[in-house]
Amino acid sequence: MFTWTAVMHILRPPLYWRLIGQQMMRIGYFSLPVVALTSFFTGGVLALQIYYGSDQFNSESIVATIVALGITRELGPVLGGLMVAGRAAAAIAAELGTMRVTEQIDALTTLSTNPFKYLVVPRILAAVITLPALVFIGDVIGIFGGFVVGTQSLDFNSGVYIKTTVDFLELDDITSGLIKSSVFGFIIAVMGCYQGFHSKGGALGVGRATTNAVVISSILILATNYVMTSLFFSS
Repeated sequence: MFTWTAVMHILRPPLYWRLIGQQMMRIGYFSLPVVALTSFFTGGVLALQIYYGSDQFNSESIVATIVALGITRELGPVLGGLMVAGRAAAAIAAELGTMRVTEQIDALTTLSTNPFKYLVVPRILAAVITLPALVFIGDVIGIFGGFVVGTQSLDFNSGVYIKTTVDFLELDDITSGLIKSSVFGFIIAVMGCYQGFHSKGGALGVGRATTNAVVISSILILATNYVMTSLFFSS
């Protein structure tokens, strides 16, 4: 019911664009360093593991291909979503939970301001918009991490590595990951807002809401990823 109410308010004007912009900075821009670092090292370790596991049989083409596909299809959106869940979902739940236990949300209602319009909608829209952008940047950095490890540590030819990546990477691989990330952004924002809205019991309740937001968001991201992967690549 909370999710349905939030979606209905997204579809009905007005929208607080200034608040949406602020949340895009908090959820998206400030999450960029952790997503970039995670993606870079994930691409690098993926290249190492594939190389060591392939017994060096045509490993140059295998490493480049699997790193590109693994990052864009799965690891980019999933790890990006989990990192943002750990950062943004916790922050959203803590902020709204504090507002709930200090009766600031009730004060908004008293002042004839819809709490969903003012607090929930900007966060959901910001997460849905910014997470695909974060994941796209993470994809680029992750593939670059694999390239750095492949060319510097494994002595791959840089030209062959880049050509193999370009040849095997298709637009559908990238778009499927971006669609996933948009859904993950929706999950992160909704769970953070829901837990914050329904927190109670003072500081203990806010801490419990923060923990629940991160844990449930992470589980839902992994479960949703499985379902969406089955739909995208079942044929």
